[in-house]
Amino acid sequence: MGDDTVAVETEGVWPDDSEDIEEAIVANWFVREGSVVTAGDPIAEIQIEKVSIDVPAPVGGEIVAVLVEEQDEFRRGDVLARILPS
Repeated sequence: MGDDTVAVETEGVWPDDSEDIEEAIVANWFVREGSVVTAGDPIAEIQIEKVSIDVPAPVGGEIVAVLVEEQDEFRRGDVLARILPS
């Protein structure tokens, strides 16, 4: 994607008490490519060990890329999706 998109990262939603855990899975996407979101909307649910956490949209705009599929593992700080701000 181009420089005008915003990365949806997970670093900010990682629980403070799980600093030693570096991997999680995307349990569920609440959006798909083409969805329009408002900043703060929950766009995905991730699971870190047995804890489920909603990932909010960092900005409002259109989801232009979903980079990690449901049930796939990712590492702390990976980009899950990209949003074209509106």
